[in-house]
Amino acid sequence: MNILLKGVIIADSESAFNLQKVDVRIEKGIYTEIGTLDLKSSDKEVISGGVLSPGFFDLNVVAGDPGIETKEDLVSLQAAASAGGFTGVALMPNSKPVVHNKSAVEYILNRTKEFQVEIQPIGAVSVNAEGKDLAELYDMFIAGAKAFSDGVNPIQDAGFMSRAIQYANGFGALIFSYPENREIAGKAMINESSNSVMLGMKGNPALAEELHISRDLFLAAYHNAPIHISTISTAGSVALIKKAKKEGVQVTCDVAAHHLLLTEEALSDFDSNYKVKPPLRGKADVKALIAGLKDGTIDAITSQHTPHEIEFKAVEFEVAAYGMIGLQTVLPILLKAGLSYELIAEKLGKSPRKILKLETSSINLDSKANFVLYQPDKKWLYDTSNNYSKSSNSPFLNQELTGKVIATYHQKQLKRYE
Repeated sequence: MNILLKGVIIADSESAFNLQKVDVRIEKGIYTEIGTLDLKSSDKEVISGGVLSPGFFDLNVVAGDPGIETKEDLVSLQAAASAGGFTGVALMPNSKPVVHNKSAVEYILNRTKEFQVEIQPIGAVSVNAEGKDLAELYDMFIAGAKAFSDGVNPIQDAGFMSRAIQYANGFGALIFSYPENREIAGKAMINESSNSVMLGMKGNPALAEELHISRDLFLAAYHNAPIHISTISTAGSVALIKKAKKEGVQVTCDVAAHHLLLTEEALSDFDSNYKVKPPLRGKADVKALIAGLKDGTIDAITSQHTPHEIEFKAVEFEVAAYGMIGLQTVLPILLKAGLSYELIAEKLGKSPRKILKLETSSINLDSKANFVLYQPDKKWLYDTSNNYSKSSNSPFLNQELTGKVIATYHQKQLKRYE
């Protein structure tokens, strides 16, 4: 199917047409013409206007498949991802059963091989993501797992983490670390600050995250091995990683989109949809995270898409589950946070794939087409009629958002959302 994109602004620092308004033709999955183009009879789809970026890739999504598909199955995950501009996602292993062996990795890859959105399984570091016994890392790697993580179960045993990093490095695999020292964090559910005092709730200090990051940076340096830190949330974490990078530590990191816009002040009404892990932090942290994106300290942005059935969220804040769905709201959040088209393309479209050593996409002649097209100023109501997730645990549901995905293209498949 031939496609003509008329009058689109290209956002891709690796494109010869970056930030230019042009027409783009795709034929048989390849960018064949870029410039001022006339309509051909062979152009079966014509789409006008918007920002054209390499398709987004999310390093941190959760589904329920296999085992708890009532939260999210792989089909609904693909639908929500594509509607949010994503043409690829990394699926965390926290299903039931946990993705901790070769057969589980193969199930996900076989189930999704015809999908428009590529779903890359992340294998668990430990059996059942319990942080005790090493999982079948090499077998999962050979089966197709690109990296390993215990999801939001932080690995507490430093010796175990050391062995995991060393072992994975031996065959070129990457360990993702979720940074939280549970001995410091305890059972606290919100950021430690004057706000937590005012709300009468025990606070989770920045120290819990930063202490864990410090440990893993030392381990990565000791083993001369790479490590990826997931969903950092504090100004101190940005400073630690920035220093480590300058010293030559092989570290990459990401931040959840909601931590670039929302602060702990959103918790005043105890809305459990704002209960996330790591917790929403303060305004100074948000400012530092955005600065870290701009100076290259933070490599990628994720949705941290975490679906839950209503019974896990429509309860008292203290007993509600952590997390929000986020695949369809990342783009509006980033635009509202003031990120440029180029920065969004880099942190959502290119860098995540580089971290996982996947094929990257550039909008250049003769390159394979893999794109998202969005209208940055288009307002739309996010509600149950256009929420493609099985779950609805989002504080942005039933709100008017600005920035709308109008098409995605990958695997020679076009999806339109006008």
